[in-house]
Amino acid sequence: MEYKKSIFKLCYEWWKNIDKLIFSVIILLFFTGLFFSLVSTSLIVSDKLDTNDYSFFFRHLVFISLGIIVIFIISSINKERLLQISIAIFLFSLIFLMLVPIIGIEVKGSKRWIDFYLLPRFQPIEMVKPFLIIFISIILSSQKYANIYLKYLSSFLITLAIALLLVIQPDIGQTILVFFTWSILIFISGIKIIFLAILFLTLILVFFYLIIFVPKFEYIKNRLSSFFDSESGTHNFQPDKAIESITSGGFFGKGIGEGTLKNRVPEAHTDYIISVISEEFGVIAIILILLLFLIFIFSVFKKVYFENEEKTKLILVGCVSLILMQAIIHIGVNIRLFPTTGMTLPFISYGGSSIISISILSGIILNLTKRKIN
Repeated sequence: MEYKKSIFKLCYEWWKNIDKLIFSVIILLFFTGLFFSLVSTSLIVSDKLDTNDYSFFFRHLVFISLGIIVIFIISSINKERLLQISIAIFLFSLIFLMLVPIIGIEVKGSKRWIDFYLLPRFQPIEMVKPFLIIFISIILSSQKYANIYLKYLSSFLITLAIALLLVIQPDIGQTILVFFTWSILIFISGIKIIFLAILFLTLILVFFYLIIFVPKFEYIKNRLSSFFDSESGTHNFQPDKAIESITSGGFFGKGIGEGTLKNRVPEAHTDYIISVISEEFGVIAIILILLLFLIFIFSVFKKVYFENEEKTKLILVGCVSLILMQAIIHIGVNIRLFPTTGMTLPFISYGGSSIISISILSGIILNLTKRKIN
């Protein structure tokens, strides 16, 4: 009986102190993705995997349920305790990322996943990203080192090491996300624009060197060529079908189950989910999803505006920027603003590693935006 009372008290205190608007939007986004999984992609993917009709939907439901538990745990922990644990988890997950080139599972030419016996396949970078933000924010806001440029250098070397591990896989989309998030953090911390511009110019030159002179990255050159020459490109099938689906769906869509993109594109439930939704439910559904994202982002930045502690500001901005950039890349690929990168839409797309990663980010945000108790 006492145990039940303590659980109830914990849940009550948690609910009393969290930002209810941010939490509500997070849950709404998750269940929006689950709804589209049920009515639009579950049967097709289950058929491709030769499994029970709704097994894909139930797997999605399990991942979201686990994600909500993760959100609750992370947002319940004492803030200082969370930061301490985050450093340990970051270092631990970094070990798994380093193991990917050695024991990773190769899928479609890339080694990005680890598959342990009795454990589901997962992408280590999805575990690294949330805690990388905390780790870098701690470095940049540390009072131990007076020289800010030493902090920039330290954070850059850590980010570079992770980027190199991603390039080996190869996973250029996640590499871009990691560098973008790092650049946002150092920009917020006060770096001069000229240094940031020089750094980005250097990275662009390195990028072009890799795709021109290193055979392993020739596929990126081919994708870029196809992107800029849509008539003769050989990697345009999925993007072309995505645009075609969005156009044919119009403003109100074709109706539930009437879309054809999910039958024609292999990764419709992950990389092209926004096109699947647009085809069946119309642009109006996409507008509503974007509105939810805007409410989420605005609510967090409102908290950032009134926050006084630099470290907390950096972490919150880093988490929101990562989610925002990932959403922009996903939507940009679907409407042919960007070349194909294989990026999920946060909260909405299917994918165990992606859902857990977004849940960790959400838990961190809810933890740092809790009502302060004096």
